[in-house]
Amino acid sequence: MINKQQKKNQLMILAIFGLTIIPFLIAWGLEKYPSLVKGTTNSGQLIIPPVTTERADFNGYDSFSSKNISELAGHWLIVNVIPDMGCNEVCLDALLKSKQLRLMLNKELPRTRRIVIIFKTPSVEQTNQWWLKDTLLSRLHRTKNPVDEALFLSLLREENKLDEPLVERLIGGDDKEFSLSSDLIRVKPSVELVKKFTEIRLGNPISNGMLFLMDPLGNLMMQYDSGFNTYKVKDDLMHLLKISQIG
Repeated sequence: MINKQQKKNQLMILAIFGLTIIPFLIAWGLEKYPSLVKGTTNSGQLIIPPVTTERADFNGYDSFSSKNISELAGHWLIVNVIPDMGCNEVCLDALLKSKQLRLMLNKELPRTRRIVIIFKTPSVEQTNQWWLKDTLLSRLHRTKNPVDEALFLSLLREENKLDEPLVERLIGGDDKEFSLSSDLIRVKPSVELVKKFTEIRLGNPISNGMLFLMDPLGNLMMQYDSGFNTYKVKDDLMHLLKISQIG
C-alpha cells in the first residue's frame, strides 16, 4: 500500500516531468497548428525544437542588471540582442518597440521581463546613451508634434547624443529619479549562449534589432528579424501566455 510520502514523491516526479515536457509540447502544437499563433508566417519564426539555456548563461552587464538578474527566473522574457559594437537606428528602434510591446500586454505584463543581450563590450559612455534613449525617447511620441517626431528620428542615430539640457526638457516637471528608472535588464552572455544564438540562425548573421521570446524555463521559443511588427509580436506572445500555465 502506498503511503503519503510515496504518493507525494510520485506527484513531485510527475510535476518535474511536466515542467520539462511543456515547452516541447507547446512548440509541437504550434508547429502542427500554426493558426494558434497569428501572424507567424509574416512576423515570427518558431524555434523547433526550443533551444534550452541555463541561468548561468546570463550575467548582469552592469550593477543595475546584476542586482536584478534574479528577475529572469520564472518569467517570459522579451529578448533584444546587440551583436555588434554599435546600436544603430534599427537596433535602438527595436529596444523601444520591445518596451512598447511589454506595456501593451496590460494585465499580462507582470508575467514578462525585458532584457537586452550585449555580445561585445562597447564603452560605458556608449551604452549609457543607449539606456538613456531607451528610457526617454518614447516621450517624444506622446506629443504628436512634427518637431518632436523629427527630434526622435534624429536621436535614433547613434552619433546624436542626449545631453543634460535635453534630458531635462524631456523629463519636464516629472520626478527625475522615477523618469530615469528602467525596466531593461542588460545581460552579458556566456560563450555557450552566444553559440546557441548563432546555431539558431543556421549560418545567417544575428542582426542588430533581432528579437527572441524565451519561456520561464529558459527555452528560446521564437525569433523575429529586425524591423519586426510590434502588434504581431504581441499577438504571438499573448497566445503563448494564454496556452501556457507557466510563468
